[in-house]
Amino acid sequence: MRHKSSIGVIGLGWVGSSVAIATLRSGLAQELLLHDVRSALAEGEAMDLAHGAAFYPTARVRAAALQELNTADAIVIAAGRNSTATQSRLDLLRENAGLARELGQAFRDYRGVVVMVTNPVDVLTHVFQKASGLPPERVIGTGTMLDTARLRQRLGGELDLNPRSIHAQVVGEHGDSEVVVWSSAQVGGTLLREWPGWTPEHEERLTKEVRTAAYEIIRRKGATNHAIGLVTASLLQSILRDERRVLTVSRVQGETACVGEVALSLPAVVGADGAALVIQPQLDSAERSALERSANTLAQAIAAADG
Repeated sequence: MRHKSSIGVIGLGWVGSSVAIATLRSGLAQELLLHDVRSALAEGEAMDLAHGAAFYPTARVRAAALQELNTADAIVIAAGRNSTATQSRLDLLRENAGLARELGQAFRDYRGVVVMVTNPVDVLTHVFQKASGLPPERVIGTGTMLDTARLRQRLGGELDLNPRSIHAQVVGEHGDSEVVVWSSAQVGGTLLREWPGWTPEHEERLTKEVRTAAYEIIRRKGATNHAIGLVTASLLQSILRDERRVLTVSRVQGETACVGEVALSLPAVVGADGAALVIQPQLDSAERSALERSANTLAQAIAAADG
């Protein structure tokens, strides 16, 4: 019989509600616990989602106090303010770092895996991990999973292929300094750079489209929420079913890949123990330099958050 789990979601704005429904549809949760500082909102979301019980695998949905989430197998943090169309993710630092620090202190004895979704996700992953004292592999940011999905979707459209048949990754910051690893991108074992008709102009254009995708969505509808909800449910699935998939998630890296002790995304094996095994990606010299710049950008932001 497939194991089902208890999952907590903190923050029930656009993103948190999308995470909640994607998680229910995945069949991962036997119990979904919802928490928001606006208790009435959490109660309303729980009622609304519960009314759809006939359309997703059996699960109990209810609002919960923060301390109750200590019993959950995994916690998703989606609390905080969203960015505007003219605001970078790092601009959100001052407003959301304090909240991440408070939550980290509240979950110092937590035994499950924490998934950080709130932006700037890399900085807040670092802030939460340090405040909680939890092992770095058990505090995971969604990082560039969404950027990688956007890249593969755009490449699928460009090459007329299913995105799942394309192996390409985005690493570094989930934001303006992210790095597309074009040198090792492949389709069916063939390097993308050897694909008929492929040119450097393709890379320049698609890099810009992936990097600015969130801003374009926010400019039109005010927030990005559905895709990140699906990303988070997929990440939870890999953790709770111990699937050991290689995903581009953010965690405090230590001295991995010479990036210093910052949280940023690199390929990692994700399973029941979190993101314990980080894989060193093969990068060309330009990509390595870009990754180092991304790490420096995040180190400065983390220093500002700690200050």
